[in-house]
Amino acid sequence: MEAVFDDLRGVEDVVSGYSGGHKDNPTYQEVCSETTGHAEVVQVTFDPTELSYADLLRVFFSVHDPTQLNRQGNDIGTSYRSAIFYHSDEQKQTAHEIIDEITKEGIYNNPIVTEVVPFDKFWPAEDYHQEYFTNNPNQPYCSAVVAPKVAKFRQKYVNRLKR
Repeated sequence: MEAVFDDLRGVEDVVSGYSGGHKDNPTYQEVCSETTGHAEVVQVTFDPTELSYADLLRVFFSVHDPTQLNRQGNDIGTSYRSAIFYHSDEQKQTAHEIIDEITKEGIYNNPIVTEVVPFDKFWPAEDYHQEYFTNNPNQPYCSAVVAPKVAKFRQKYVNRLKR
């Protein structure tokens, strides 16, 4: 997700990290152990005069599978759940409206299982996780999983890319 949002016009900053769990300052290994309750997430700072929250969510839903419960492809576990951590009642309402919109469009054959939950805390991931795709484009996971998602995003949103 970080690689996609980094390219989206209106996005000012993207930080990889963890949220939604019960342990303070978790490590990647702890999150992957499925004992902290955290999801791997990105914290996105954006300019609402250039990019609406609704459009940010539309991109989010177009670059991952929100119908897979506690997984993304071969990555399995609650740390891979699809989740939106909202910061206000307005964001919560918008998230539900976008889910309804996408459901009505029939884009997915299965129901959307994305959690829409209040934001509590965000813990930045370790430095080596930041800008991971940019810094490791030839790493097998990046080549096989991330690169196709980024290419799909760039093709679909060519008019929304940063110049």
